Amino acid sequence: QVQLVESGGGLVQAGGSLRLSCAASGRTFSMYAMGWYRQAPGKEREFVAAITWSGFSTDYADSVKGRFTISRDNAKNTHYLQMNSLKPEDTAVYYCAAYNSRGYGTTPNSWGQGTQVTVSS
Repeated sequence: QVQLVESGGGLVQAGGSLRLSCAASGRTFSMYAMGWYRQAPGKEREFVAAITWSGFSTDYADSVKGRFTISRDNAKNTHYLQMNSLKPEDTAVYYCAAYNSRGYGTTPNSWGQGTQVTVSS
């Protein structure tokens, strides 16, 4: 089982940027796809972005394409979510996720504790 710890959330004005980090431990990080999900108040958790084990392929929700970038550093067992041009509707608890495969075509099987991102208008 992998352990995931997020950091980097906070309060930012609309148009600003934040970078989330997710440190993984407990298994060989470089062998698995990783992702980010978010959950806004009163809404279900939704997919934000994912990256394959190699980092060569990524996927994004339509709502964040062109503004968010997912990346990973396998040497540091960490993956990241760079969020630019933030909007109030991006306000949510962001969760990092680990897949049990090299690709992200399945449901994640491990989750971090979540980090709050609040975007003020």
